[in-house]
Amino acid sequence: MKVFRGLPNAAARAPCALTIGNFDGVHLGHQALLARVRAAATGLGLEAAVMTFEPHPREFFAHKAGDLSRAPARIANLRDKLQSLSDNGIDRVIVEHFSAPFAALTPQEFTEKVLVEGLHVKWLMVGDDFCYGARRAGNVQMLLEAGKQYGFHVETLPTVMNGSTRISSSAVRAALNEGDFPHAEALLGHPYAISGHVIHGQKLGRTLGFPTLNLRVPHRPALSGIFIVQVHGLAEQPLPAVASLGVRPTVDDSGRVLLEVHVFEFDQGCYGKQVRVEFLEKIRDEEKYVDLPTLTAAIHRDADIARAFFAKRATDRI
Repeated sequence: MKVFRGLPNAAARAPCALTIGNFDGVHLGHQALLARVRAAATGLGLEAAVMTFEPHPREFFAHKAGDLSRAPARIANLRDKLQSLSDNGIDRVIVEHFSAPFAALTPQEFTEKVLVEGLHVKWLMVGDDFCYGARRAGNVQMLLEAGKQYGFHVETLPTVMNGSTRISSSAVRAALNEGDFPHAEALLGHPYAISGHVIHGQKLGRTLGFPTLNLRVPHRPALSGIFIVQVHGLAEQPLPAVASLGVRPTVDDSGRVLLEVHVFEFDQGCYGKQVRVEFLEKIRDEEKYVDLPTLTAAIHRDADIARAFFAKRATDRI
């Protein structure tokens, strides 16, 4: 899969079947849309393409307004999003930098400069509530008319449901925030996980008797707290672990989000390795403790709960 930061240059442009969206989490609704794009591209002899945005448009406008609470929490980092798009058969992804000039494009300018000149779109699929252009002035009807004018076909995909629940990124965020991983998995079509490269930390966990693998989380995640997890990428089988995802209020006042994972019975150097942390169950919310001994006691309790979880799971499988 080819990934472009911004519109491809003239030499790299190719006629494509395209869909546009944030694709946070690439849930089952997204997957249905991507499958239709892939099928259309194959049938028409085109490349299957996705345009997505970084930062999320609502994140951009939240920063502009000085109110970060209006920015949506992220289900997935960019690496995981791109991997999911690749897994769904997409040939090229355009990661468009969402900026003030891009946000100011009129619907007509977006059609001409982005869809027609920039991406050579021949077939386009969007959700039935799709809006585009400055102040979200463009809608599906305008897009249908533009397609007739410029020679590209437009289709819409109706809402995908899971029983009585509309499958959406908001629904996934709500499930993750509540620690309801079975529901999140039902919406995503796979267990929830965060991947990344192991980085160096403060080594505090090692001094407390709980060495950790540390993964940087660049955006506000859709969940926080202490979790039972398993780690993929360090051995042939996933390894049992306990994890903290949050801002570590007892030992750090920077506000930086970090995913710290203590893997049981594991003590190997793995800095720089890419791992995937799969979330199984929430133990509790993150807390600020009065001192390190109190924090250490809490970590011991969390580890005991996680060990009991894995012991029970092993017994249930016999």
